[in-house]
Amino acid sequence: MTYPDSEQSLPPHEPPPSARARRRRARRRLFPSDAEGQASFLAALARRAYPSAELFIFAVLCGAVIGAGYLFNSQAILLFGVLLAPLLSPWVGLTIAVVTGSLRFFLQTLLALLISAALVFGIGLLAGFASRPFQPLTLDQVYIHSQLWWADLTLLALAAIILSISFVRSEEKPYLPSVMLAYNLFLPAGAAGFGLGAGLDGTWPQGALVFLTNLAWATLFGALALALMRFRSHSVSGAFASAILFLIVAAVVVQLTGFGRWAYARALGLTPTPTVTLTMTPSPLSTPAPASATPRPSLTPTFALPPGLEQFTVTPSLTPSPSNTPTPTDTVEPTPVFARIESREGGGAFMRETPNGKFLATLDNGVVVEVLGPTEEVNGVTWVQIAAIKNGLRMEGWIIQSVLLTATPVVNWEPSETPTRTATP
Repeated sequence: MTYPDSEQSLPPHEPPPSARARRRRARRRLFPSDAEGQASFLAALARRAYPSAELFIFAVLCGAVIGAGYLFNSQAILLFGVLLAPLLSPWVGLTIAVVTGSLRFFLQTLLALLISAALVFGIGLLAGFASRPFQPLTLDQVYIHSQLWWADLTLLALAAIILSISFVRSEEKPYLPSVMLAYNLFLPAGAAGFGLGAGLDGTWPQGALVFLTNLAWATLFGALALALMRFRSHSVSGAFASAILFLIVAAVVVQLTGFGRWAYARALGLTPTPTVTLTMTPSPLSTPAPASATPRPSLTPTFALPPGLEQFTVTPSLTPSPSNTPTPTDTVEPTPVFARIESREGGGAFMRETPNGKFLATLDNGVVVEVLGPTEEVNGVTWVQIAAIKNGLRMEGWIIQSVLLTATPVVNWEPSETPTRTATP
């Protein structure tokens, strides 16, 4: 029987399978389980996410390019401005503060994000003032990015989750999800400033609300992603602060997205379904008949109008006359005038509540509208009153005369008059 000469020849001691499984789980666990390790890990993340001067410098550059993009109504320039946006690491710090209940860090990172957005807003305001001498302009991008779109909210939630996980798991800078987040934060802020400076009704408060909604929406999903990664506060005060911050963010999302009003209306059974149809019935054509004649049932032929408008009916009826010797006279009745949207730039035109007033809707090229007749000149631009069908509803407003193409030109945009013969005793 032989014995080993030293400890070096002893077989290595292998831990039991349960110990090896615990070690693997510990290596896979991102957030340390001990208090000292948690504090050290959170301190390292806080240093990386703390706002720096780089955030504000690149916010100024981003805002300048975004303002130029809105001024020239160029989507390519807007995308270039978003690519110049700073890395939104302070937003990651904001979500970490929400999950861990660090109120001070939450306020610091939130203030930094609001200041960077204010810089973009201010530069957009200057660009809006610069556009006033050149009005009217086609500003499709301003109206698009000052509206809330569910497709953008879906991509924003995905970007928030990817940015949170990438920032925590790697030391590298996750630029791509940060750009996706900046797209939904800085573009609405710039649109709000540009709309206020250019005097566009409805864009300034709406764009600001879209910015706040997107910020709260992204923070909500980022906090959920970090919570699933076991980021949480183990102290009672931190857990309470975390719950309060999470509830505040959720309440802002519910309020600004309109989900609360929708749920309240559904709970009360309020489901308005407006159905408005456009019907135009010209004056019937009167035909003389003997006094003893009995009117026959009237015929109601239906004529199809161009696509986009409803149908109208013309009902010829027989009206008895007390005299058998009628004297025909001419009576003029207005006939509707229809036109088609044909804008040389922008792919459509804006319909406003008053000439150069509040924005109502966007009408694409090819849409058929009814010309109501009155015209008005504002700052050398002629506006005409129209009626159009948008999303199944009839809307009346004003549009620039130069973007309308009529099948039959009408002098001064007044409805044409078609003589009809009526019987007069």
